[in-house]
Amino acid sequence: MAVFPEGFTPVHSYLRDLSLLRDRRFSLLLAARTISVLGNAFAPVALAFGVLDLPGATATSLSVVLAAQSVPMIVFILVGGVIADRLPRQRVMMAGEILMAAGYFALAAMLLTGWTPLAALGVAAAVTGVAAAITFPALTGIIPEVVPPDRLQTGNALLGLGANASRVAGAVLGGGTVVLFGGGWALVVSGAMFAVAGVLIAMLHRTPAPADDGGAKHSVLADLRDGWREFSSRQWIWVVVAQFSVLIMGIQAGHGVLGPLYAKENLGGPAAWSAFLTGEAVGTIVGVLVSLRVRPSRPILVAVLLCLPTALPYVLLGLDAPLWAIVAGAFVLGVCFDVFGVLWQTTMQREIPAESLSRVSSYDALGSLMFGPIGLLLAGPAAGLFGTEAALLGCAALVTVSSLAALLSPGVRDLRASRLVHADVK
Repeated sequence: MAVFPEGFTPVHSYLRDLSLLRDRRFSLLLAARTISVLGNAFAPVALAFGVLDLPGATATSLSVVLAAQSVPMIVFILVGGVIADRLPRQRVMMAGEILMAAGYFALAAMLLTGWTPLAALGVAAAVTGVAAAITFPALTGIIPEVVPPDRLQTGNALLGLGANASRVAGAVLGGGTVVLFGGGWALVVSGAMFAVAGVLIAMLHRTPAPADDGGAKHSVLADLRDGWREFSSRQWIWVVVAQFSVLIMGIQAGHGVLGPLYAKENLGGPAAWSAFLTGEAVGTIVGVLVSLRVRPSRPILVAVLLCLPTALPYVLLGLDAPLWAIVAGAFVLGVCFDVFGVLWQTTMQREIPAESLSRVSSYDALGSLMFGPIGLLLAGPAAGLFGTEAALLGCAALVTVSSLAALLSPGVRDLRASRLVHADVK
């Protein structure tokens, strides 16, 4: 619980949080991250409609391009963690942003010139996937290098606020740009945003390499084994990652297939699903404001408990609740996931040694996301076999059971926050 001195109100506390923006390095990182996420929010709409508008293109064409993008990201995420733990993370992030810009500029050039062999589109998309695999672990590791230890949760929350605002803005502006100018020009805008983010990261100036072991050389496999040792030795990490491998499978099925299908069948179509996503987006922004203040003594226990209400929108959809209630459920999901994310990131950054943090975060990402595609593949057949409502209730069951199972872990229940967590709000 936050403790305020006499005469020091929550308003003063929020102002203290915002004072972190006066730190030049943090402001550069926040600007770079916000612009990069905006570019990433532009990209899916631009790429999807850009490919589908090509002569002779089909849904299979888009599937091939998206698979070419997602598979390298999964394959290289662990290597990205090794790179970010070996080299200065500022340089790794800068390289990732510039590589991302190059991939999207290449895709834009093909769409604008009309030279669009599927293989070439796939190669350019794969470049963006590799770039994402490089950038994400470096981002997790660079935050403690930029933000003071007693301000980590505040820093993560402010970065989350910028990212969430960019996702909302990008979804709207990206669609409008595609409608007005076409997918090719929208991809140019996306690539330019990644390039600007790369320049801002460059302005952070070089950060030291995370590990200094006297110049000893290690193979990539040895580094991966060391990272796995750090990951697997902490019960609270691997239990929650196992939880999320199942939870994300349910959410991917619900968000990617079953929710839109239910909206089409029962709620009038895209407008209703847009209202759902808007409710969720607003919830993520409110979640940032909550995460700026909440300082639980057992952060992982609270984070896992917050996963239970995320089943609510799927229960409401499965029970044919009115649209306003479903949107309210989506809002709750957004709040809970955002607070979870800030507590999780902050705890990892405080508990994992700096020289291993990027590798551990790459194992976290790989484990959490690996079953997501299975959820997407099973959602359609499940809806056909059991009905859309029953399949949505099945998604809620996956979220609930996986979260309750994680609560059985002593490591999840007993991990206590350091004193720095509470010093952050005093």
